[in-house]
Amino acid sequence: MEFKIISIAILIAFYGCYFAKMFYQRKQGIQTDQIGKDKVGFVKFVEVTMKAAAVLVFLADLVSIVIGTSQRFMVIRVIGAAAGIAGTLVFIVSVRTMGNSWRAGVSKTDKTELVTNGIYQISRNPAFLGFDLLYIGILLMFFNWILCILTVFAVLMYHLQIVRVEETFLLAAFGDEYLQYKKKVFRYVGRKR
Repeated sequence: MEFKIISIAILIAFYGCYFAKMFYQRKQGIQTDQIGKDKVGFVKFVEVTMKAAAVLVFLADLVSIVIGTSQRFMVIRVIGAAAGIAGTLVFIVSVRTMGNSWRAGVSKTDKTELVTNGIYQISRNPAFLGFDLLYIGILLMFFNWILCILTVFAVLMYHLQIVRVEETFLLAAFGDEYLQYKKKVFRYVGRKR
């Protein structure tokens, strides 16, 4: 029962942050959700598929929690809880640090800043890292094969979004400033020497 409570709490905190930020930005006239909007070809495919994967894994998370599928080994469930909590915290800090430059998807029409301070000093993509840790954490707490397949699919789609959409966009938008940042900070975790 305690893992159900932890899972529901981290999902509420995670998605509460996500939607509260979108609502806050909407009140300021900022369209946060840019996923698939004004995109064509491969970029549109990646963003729309990523969004579908996120919705599917969220629904599978909820079903797995309600049904109570579980991992036999308590230590794996504890690791999952820690990963889920860490993912939620990383996501919240990343969204807060990003300020009004935060978007879901890329927007070529919105002018944003390249954020390199705070948590972005140790991860170029902490929001995506937060999603990955959350999904993997819930998978470890409530393992089942459908959830496993959807989690792997979502994590792969987020990675594809980063390497084939976000990095291309950031290079075009910020040029040498982004290249210098990329030379200093790893994609997911760590600084380069």
